[in-house]
Amino acid sequence: MSALPMVVPEPGLPTAVTIYEVGARDGLQNEKALVPVEVKEEFVRRLLAAGLPLVEATSFVHPTWVPQLADAAELMTRLGEVGRDLPVLVPNERGLDRALELGLRHVAIFGSATETFARKNLNRSFDEQFAMFEPTVARAREAGLDVRAYVSMCFGDPWEGAVPVDQVVAAGVRLLDLGASQLSLGDTIGVGTAGHVTALVAAFTAAGVTPDRLALHFHDTYGQALSNVQAGLRAGVTTYDASAGGLGGCPYAESATGNLATEDLVWFLTGLGIEHGVDLTSLVATSTWMAGHLGRPSPSAVVRALGG
Repeated sequence: MSALPMVVPEPGLPTAVTIYEVGARDGLQNEKALVPVEVKEEFVRRLLAAGLPLVEATSFVHPTWVPQLADAAELMTRLGEVGRDLPVLVPNERGLDRALELGLRHVAIFGSATETFARKNLNRSFDEQFAMFEPTVARAREAGLDVRAYVSMCFGDPWEGAVPVDQVVAAGVRLLDLGASQLSLGDTIGVGTAGHVTALVAAFTAAGVTPDRLALHFHDTYGQALSNVQAGLRAGVTTYDASAGGLGGCPYAESATGNLATEDLVWFLTGLGIEHGVDLTSLVATSTWMAGHLGRPSPSAVVRALGG
């Protein structure tokens, strides 16, 4: 079997995209067995070596909430100068303090498009979350850091059901208005479909947020992730979040299954002739190696096909 698909471009799509790798943070955060920090360090270094331009390394969240990431400061210290350019999630000002102490240059905040998930994930109401983020983003920007904003539950919420498109746009615009440079729209439980993606991106465009400021973060719960990517490409979005080997989900949303696998995304983009800069063979080897450490096979279809 060929290690690469035949290239057949689709007219009108972007010529290049950025893959924002979340495996080391979003992928590992809900693993029950603690992954040693030296394994995490090697994972990050291998992902970078495979050509991934952005690897979100960890989160400075309180260890009570996510014990897997209690070693965040140690990991970033071990990564040294390489780590300074890697994004990290900071849930609040305390998290930002830790990132600043380590001289990191890129942080991300994580908001919600729904009231229920804001309360469950942030212990804040929908409106209160923005007040919580405001000083964090302001201080980060004053210190010269780049800030990315995630907004979760953009396509559906397990407690509230369907989420109105205008509600998602309102949440996203408020996060961007705080000073974020990019907004990642999360399909946290994987219920989105292609038409929904098209409508959501169009609604953001109508609100003055152009597709170049958006990223799309899909889960493959119902097998729709790559179809949704194609809809995003047709709408002009050029940044896609993905997780090596399809690791991860969301620890506060039980129906959330794995993220879109980076390998599956790379295969898909390669077949369309879209530049991404990632070495698929190296990435598959890395995900196979990590699956060995986790003690189970990767859910990625491409890893299964090429990983032996």
